[in-house]
Amino acid sequence: MTSRKDAIRAYKERPPNMGAFAIRCVPANRCWVGTSRNLTAAQNSAWFSLRMGMHRSRDLQAAWTTHGEAAFAFEIVEKLDDDIAPMAVADLLKEKLRVWAERLQAPQLLP
Repeated sequence: MTSRKDAIRAYKERPPNMGAFAIRCVPANRCWVGTSRNLTAAQNSAWFSLRMGMHRSRDLQAAWTTHGEAAFAFEIVEKLDDDIAPMAVADLLKEKLRVWAERLQAPQLLP
């Protein structure tokens, strides 16, 4: 059994999940696409700002206000490999954002 201290260290040392995500509104049949260096944090951040009524995307915020939290889903559409060079991450995330926005015919969320 590992100690609490070891578990915390292991959690902090794990690489974050980088990639592309979609926020879907089922009743409106719409989705929005974004990318992040930390997908877990992206979901937490999006939900927090939507709950507070302060999301940067006005149309996403309007849909959230109209349909409510239960109508939305956060979906990871692509995870990047952990072995990507740090200098290439930003460009790769921009490319993935463009590709997924085009593929899903969805507006892009600003990082």
